[in-house]
Amino acid sequence: MEKMKKEIGIFILNYNGIDWLKKIVPNIIKYSDGVELVIIDNQSNDDSLIWLKNTFPDVQIRLNDKNYGFAKGYNNILLHEKKYKYFVLLNNDTQVTKNWLTPLFDLIKNENVGVVQPKIKNLTLEEKELKKSDFFDYAGAAGGFIDILGFPFCRGRILNKIEKDTGQYDNNKQIFWASGCCFIITQELFHQIHGFDEDLFMHQEEIDLCWRVQRLKKNIIYCAESNIFHFGGGTMKYDNPNKKYYNHRNSLLILSKNLPIRYLFFVIPVRLLIDYILILYYILYGVFHYIKNQDLRIMKYSFSILKAHFNYFLLLPKFIKKRNPEINSIKLVKSQLIYNNSIILDFFIRRKKKFSDLKKF
Repeated sequence: MEKMKKEIGIFILNYNGIDWLKKIVPNIIKYSDGVELVIIDNQSNDDSLIWLKNTFPDVQIRLNDKNYGFAKGYNNILLHEKKYKYFVLLNNDTQVTKNWLTPLFDLIKNENVGVVQPKIKNLTLEEKELKKSDFFDYAGAAGGFIDILGFPFCRGRILNKIEKDTGQYDNNKQIFWASGCCFIITQELFHQIHGFDEDLFMHQEEIDLCWRVQRLKKNIIYCAESNIFHFGGGTMKYDNPNKKYYNHRNSLLILSKNLPIRYLFFVIPVRLLIDYILILYYILYGVFHYIKNQDLRIMKYSFSILKAHFNYFLLLPKFIKKRNPEINSIKLVKSQLIYNNSIILDFFIRRKKKFSDLKKF
């Protein structure tokens, strides 16, 4: 226990999140066995820091000089952080449970392990009170994977279909990506890979990080014994058009950066085609939705994807330069960590709605 207290730092990125800090900080301190909590602040202009200093003076604060978003917000601090041997990155809209850190610590000490993610279940807000759900959370669930076209999914969540936790994934398992909502990584490894790719800004940057970690022959592990709860969309709502923009743009950029060349010339055109089909759907359905509800949100999704494509092609030369052919092995694609089928076809055509329905897994 004492070793864990000395070697781990829990880092939470904050920007104008005083309401969430009030909900989560007491819970994290209560169940984290004396491990130090560090708030990285992206130049909040609410009373976040005043409240922290007055209420929890032992909580450490690291300041960024402006709002850098998720990726650079963490990098600016963690790439210079040498006090802790292990970093736990935790979203500001989470709650933890008793003994959540010890199983993560036990696994990350293995020299073959690079990143460990806990079980992530959904947190709801009912009458201003946080309620723990029996369902997995969209952001990570019981560990993440991607299919051959780069679409992410999880044990416990395929597309928007979320499973109830009945103990079906109560075994530790090697996974492809760990959720940025919560994971533990060694300081040495985070520094070695230069942290998150800051050009991604936010969304799916953890998939890129985990891809690079695995190319260094380190495993990403899901830990079933560690449980946390996450309020999905606490930072950015799931129906926010900007979320569509970042998810579509970043998925294409990550594939262009990391996918072996023999797959790239097939995958990117197919992904673009799927996106244009989706754009057409959002336009047609959006018109109907607007006539019925006077709401333009659905139509805005189509513009978000078009904007994502425009910026993808602007950034593509930069991401091509980031490729490293020497370590861009096809072994990951041939392994069971990348699903060699289309999760879209499985879900809509083959009617496979649960992770356990996928034969390969």
